[in-house]
Amino acid sequence: MKQGDFGRVGVLMGGPSSERAISLKSGRAVAAALRGRGVEVVEIGEKEDIKIGVRKHRIALAFIALHGRFGEDGQIQSFLEEEGIPYTGSGVAASRLAMDKNASREKFRQAGLTVPDFRLYHRGEDRLPPPFPGSLVVKPAREGSSIGLTITRSPRDYEGACRTAGRYDELILVERYIPGRELTVGVLDKEALPVIEIVPKNNFFDFEAKYTKGMTEFILPAQLPEERYREIQTVALRAHRALGCYAYSRTDIILGRDGRIYLLEVNTIPGFTATSLFPQAAARAGIDFGDLCVKLLDMALRRGAGRVKREA
Repeated sequence: MKQGDFGRVGVLMGGPSSERAISLKSGRAVAAALRGRGVEVVEIGEKEDIKIGVRKHRIALAFIALHGRFGEDGQIQSFLEEEGIPYTGSGVAASRLAMDKNASREKFRQAGLTVPDFRLYHRGEDRLPPPFPGSLVVKPAREGSSIGLTITRSPRDYEGACRTAGRYDELILVERYIPGRELTVGVLDKEALPVIEIVPKNNFFDFEAKYTKGMTEFILPAQLPEERYREIQTVALRAHRALGCYAYSRTDIILGRDGRIYLLEVNTIPGFTATSLFPQAAARAGIDFGDLCVKLLDMALRRGAGRVKREA
């Protein structure tokens, strides 16, 4: 297939989640990159309902640049499958699993991967005393971009942190804080990309540190012994497979001071501008942003063709 032979591609962006503004940036960047490769593109979601736009523009293929709920939790994937439209990234089941930090961690444990000790609570449930001693990470169980996340340093901060998380989800995940080095690893077409170390100027990689220029240093590739570097890439691959992800993902990891590798979560639709972490890692591996976008479209079509064959 030649570049540009995808038919009309709808780049889906915006959406109703708390990550709408970030999604719009990703979508615009993807649309510009695809146009630069000769692909016919229509941007859907900035000024119109996404489902209505998909039907109105009669797209042949969808590039999903939606972050957070509706985009990463299987909803838009389910809709596109009902419409018979191939789409980029993971399918319905894997998207739902990855978005739900409780369900995904159970899968990780079953795969023999290490996750921080955690407890799950319902909003308004009596949670005193805190479930673990020392510092805790309190966050919504089904959100991204560190939205609603707090690191508590003392028990008196705990209830306030739970209220903050509860504003974004009825399910609240409380985990033991793991001191160590924060790493992220992309997986593209069954191969691990270079490891990135994240060094935020804030206490942790929060929303401000993620999206404010100069607030975080990114070390690419991460400076690690070769054996440990490969081990961390292997953890990302195993996490990707444990959830049944397709085409690409980005896994967040803590290399603890105790020497253990702790898996935090898998992002099925990570940020997607040329300077976002996943595209940076792909560029380090020799795949520029435009080629990366085209590759994901090609993989979406390959999966769609496979489904047609199975259903014939």
